[in-house]
Amino acid sequence: KTSFLLNLLLGQWKNRMNRGLFRYDVTTCKTKVIPSDYGFIVQLNEGRHLKKRPTEFRVDQVLQDFDEKKFNFTKVGHEEVLFMFEQSDDCYSHFFPGAPAIFKPPSPNVVAINVSPSIKYGHILLIPRVLDCLPQRIDHMSFFLALSLAKEAADPFFRVGYNSLGTFATINHLHFQAYYLASPFPVEKVPTLRVMTSTSMQRNGVVVSQLLKFPVRSLVFEGRDTLWDLSSAIANSCIRLQHNNIPFNVLIADCGKRVFLFPQCYAEKQARGEVSQELLETQVNPVDFENASEDYAWRLLAEVSLSEESFREVKA
Repeated sequence: KTSFLLNLLLGQWKNRMNRGLFRYDVTTCKTKVIPSDYGFIVQLNEGRHLKKRPTEFRVDQVLQDFDEKKFNFTKVGHEEVLFMFEQSDDCYSHFFPGAPAIFKPPSPNVVAINVSPSIKYGHILLIPRVLDCLPQRIDHMSFFLALSLAKEAADPFFRVGYNSLGTFATINHLHFQAYYLASPFPVEKVPTLRVMTSTSMQRNGVVVSQLLKFPVRSLVFEGRDTLWDLSSAIANSCIRLQHNNIPFNVLIADCGKRVFLFPQCYAEKQARGEVSQELLETQVNPVDFENASEDYAWRLLAEVSLSEESFREVKA
């Protein structure tokens, strides 16, 4: 049974699509699963390639100050906003269709469409405390909000993601991505190996594992007790990466029960001229889409991965 929140979100998203608020029709983009053990998903999205908002900040610094002169989410049209998402006072879910107009104090958590979607169905943005104009950096309360959205959606095919600066985020205003895709992601299927963690993490029921047989050296966090304990453990790891200027991506899966953390170094390698020319020349075009293979996807992903030595330091 689909949760009320997910029904509301997808219904509002389709309403905005029918009203022509997206920059292109993402539902017409060709998508395929590469036949293999991993089942990498490939999409030919020429609209996003041509019409996505350009990056307006340095890609070699994970932490940068908010700049009100650049595009930010206080400038989105009200018709792009789907609803507010706030924590209740009684641990129950509620829907108030007549809530006060948004963009009035106190600063609301806003769910809005992504006008340049990369997923065919339900690609949205979660913007914590939108009027506070927070830069793109993880904090404990915002990450807990994102984890809560995944839990409330209550569907394993609905995922929430985060891109730090230096990992394809194009707007330096705190936001998470979320989307619905009725197919398992390759990373959700790979084997894992549990790693040693702090006593406090173990006491709070948080299990951390390393992904095996995957091109990007990554960690997955799983919670056995409270959502806050899991959220706090991941937020602490993200904050440490931020302070060490290590870009990263996050994928919240399995209704908030599992969270994947991908530290990466692609921007740094690109700046040093260490990315292969073949990959640099890859374009969003039908030829590359038709020729996509598991070997190529593996090599592309491996380019962003930390070295074994750097990954050991991250795990320490």
